[in-house]
Amino acid sequence: MHVVPRAARTEVMGRHGDAVKIRLAAPPVDGAANAELVRFLAERLGVARGAVTVQAGASSRRKTVAIAGITSQQAQHVLLGSPVT
Repeated sequence: MHVVPRAARTEVMGRHGDAVKIRLAAPPVDGAANAELVRFLAERLGVARGAVTVQAGASSRRKTVAIAGITSQQAQHVLLGSPVT
């Protein structure tokens, strides 16, 4: 994931290189942006918030996220509308 905090609204913007780019309507302060990312992904992918964890990059724009019960291809298909391969 490539995230952009302090956006007007939280939304998927498409691709950023090999990552999914997401704008977050939260500042990168006290974990607010990470919490918003977890909330957004859980809601959009139809999983519990506890199933979404930021594994790496908690303090950077480039993050590695793990989502229990769904593959990365399935997540990309839902977020980007791209075909599952």
